[in-house]
Amino acid sequence: MSKEKRLILLSLFTGIALMLVKFMAYFITESNAIFSDAAESIVNVVASSFAFYSIYLSARPKDENHPYGHGKVEFFSIFVEGGLIFIAGSIILIKSFYALIVPNAVSNIMEGFWLILSTAIVNFGVGEYLKRRGATLRSMTIEADGKHLQIDAISSLGLIAGLYLIKITQMQWIDTALSAGLGSYILWSGYKMLRKSISGLMDESDVAVVQEVVDVLNSKRQADWIDVHNMRIQRYGQELHMDCHLTMPKYYTLTKVHDVISDFEQSLNEGLDMPTELFIHADPCMPQCCHYCNVKDCPIRAEEYTKHIAWTPVNLPKNMKHFRDS
Repeated sequence: MSKEKRLILLSLFTGIALMLVKFMAYFITESNAIFSDAAESIVNVVASSFAFYSIYLSARPKDENHPYGHGKVEFFSIFVEGGLIFIAGSIILIKSFYALIVPNAVSNIMEGFWLILSTAIVNFGVGEYLKRRGATLRSMTIEADGKHLQIDAISSLGLIAGLYLIKITQMQWIDTALSAGLGSYILWSGYKMLRKSISGLMDESDVAVVQEVVDVLNSKRQADWIDVHNMRIQRYGQELHMDCHLTMPKYYTLTKVHDVISDFEQSLNEGLDMPTELFIHADPCMPQCCHYCNVKDCPIRAEEYTKHIAWTPVNLPKNMKHFRDS
């Protein structure tokens, strides 16, 4: 079994155990706020189940129907998880408003306090572990699951503080206010996850990934990589797919062009900590490139090298050679 599957199973079994504890706390206390927390735990369990399937599917090799692999299913996983969180937040808010009309007293507060505290500690610890392992493994699904558990833990801590206030003040309306606050927080968290998944499905540029690629290219830059432009990057699960135009001396033979492109691909894959598939269009240099071309002993140089053009996330994606905007 892969590391990713083991991590998701850890999240799933943790979610089931904590969900049972939270519902136990709800039945003991009859607290709307605790019900809100328990309802979100159902989301954790369902989301982890779907995440397990998405990890399985994303690991499948490329095939004729999926030439880029199955990695995009991770964005669907985040979408489902975010959607479920959003729905849970909405239900919690509705129940909170109902509680304003039909209030009920909270009982056995301290028993609920200790049960919810224990779930918050476990959730935060497991969530932090999943976040770190997800970042290391470049798995958006695991990282999102870890963030979700920590959101759950933070909402539980707010709930604990509220239960203590109810205990010392005997103000029952605090329970309803807490429920509404937690519902709003959960709703906002679900929205952010939905936004992230839609961005990925729509191939929105990932600023952090683009910056990482640019940093690697600058650190590995060769003289005959005269110009890189029209760079586009897509993420499919734990892999990147990148295409760009690479300007080289126009007198290079086809064999030499092939060697330079191979070196470019190797350099990028060595510098990044995730596999990258590249599609590179070879461009010939032009006389206007000479002033920023650092190729030594060039037989066709029209003017001296006078300017170094730094590669940035702004100029590399543009579909133009750099002399046009330099």
